[in-house]
Amino acid sequence: MHSFQELAKEFTTRFEVPHFPKQPTSLYEPGNYFLTIGGKRIRPVMCLMGNELFGDICEDAYNVAIAIELFHNFTLVHDDIMDAAPLRRGMETVHTKYGNSVALLCGDVMLIKAYDYIKKINLEHIRPVLELFNKTAAEVCEGQQLDMDFEKKQSVSFDEYLQMITLKTSVLLAASLKLGAIIGGAGEGNCNRIYDFGLNLGLSFQIQDDYLDAFGDPSKFGKDVGGDIRQNKKTFLFLHALEVATPEQKAEIDELISTNPADKVERMLEIFRACNVDEWANRLKEAYLAKAFKYLDDIAVTATRKKELTKLAEYLIQRQS
Repeated sequence: MHSFQELAKEFTTRFEVPHFPKQPTSLYEPGNYFLTIGGKRIRPVMCLMGNELFGDICEDAYNVAIAIELFHNFTLVHDDIMDAAPLRRGMETVHTKYGNSVALLCGDVMLIKAYDYIKKINLEHIRPVLELFNKTAAEVCEGQQLDMDFEKKQSVSFDEYLQMITLKTSVLLAASLKLGAIIGGAGEGNCNRIYDFGLNLGLSFQIQDDYLDAFGDPSKFGKDVGGDIRQNKKTFLFLHALEVATPEQKAEIDELISTNPADKVERMLEIFRACNVDEWANRLKEAYLAKAFKYLDDIAVTATRKKELTKLAEYLIQRQS
């Protein structure tokens, strides 16, 4: 079995090739710029690991992994526009560097190119792969829309937020693993278990992401800390703070949201700390991680084959960036 680092290195070698034509440069140069910024390649490598859990990695898995990475980058380019984010992975976002219109088209061609890679795979896998890929793509868009809707809603329940981040974040991690498993010939039960492993790992991962956005080191995180607070996003941390805050703290939260003062981030973080939101988030993160590991344990393959997925899960949840 290969480690995440070994597979990431192999995937990067295969991925860092020209994916687009040379002309028009005004369209394709921004795409190349964004793809060469890098990233941890978590989702495509999870596809490869999902494949290797059930047998040797095959060429089809690499083609689907590339499609997943192109799709993921498409969502990032468009998300950055919607979030008005100046930085991605410590570099200028596409819309900041090239403008919104170019960024929209840049994301579009990434999505189109993803399907070029899917069409290369073995015919016996095309139907189930496309069904899951398309279902997941639609769910990610639904999650992003819900995320934007929540910015305008006065109140959002924990269950509503859970549904949103399941769609926006978790389903792509889960689908990446399951797509690899499908190509590896896994049965329906194992495919469902590895999907549920990824789904719960994704929730744990998102809680960590919310935590880092509030409490992380910007030099390691690659983004401005407090971005979610500035955007009035109803994150896990925000919802729990509202749930346990005193009337005075709730009044201050309302004031910060409505007036957007210059010290909004600092004051909101003070409330988070006073409400012990950081400790609560870490406990919730660990609960979802434990649930994920239960699904991994139930997959009907030898424990040694699961070792690298276990290591990857632990790495994702303990990361600081």
